[in-house]
Amino acid sequence: MAGWYELSKSSDGQFRFTLKAGNAETILTSELYKAKSSAENGIASVQANCGTDERYERKTSSSGQQYFNLKATNGQVIGTSQMYASESSRENGITSVKTNGLSKTVKDNT
Repeated sequence: MAGWYELSKSSDGQFRFTLKAGNAETILTSELYKAKSSAENGIASVQANCGTDERYERKTSSSGQQYFNLKATNGQVIGTSQMYASESSRENGITSVKTNGLSKTVKDNT
């Protein structure tokens, strides 16, 4: 099953999107946006940038867990992954975003 985006509204009225893999696991989460259109632009940015390896910033948290940020061409973070126990798991997460990030399916839960 192919992945999809879920667009949601937070309790304070801001918007965010998550990218879900085919198994419904969240693989990328956006920042909060004040406008729904900005969150939709964020989805378009993931679709445009997810295929380029240089857009992935591989990081290690202070607790030693692995994660990554997907960045736009201007260097702004579009989305952040979950925490992974190993570098190889993080790489699998990046591969999943590269595959599922091209999805045109958006489930609007706003």
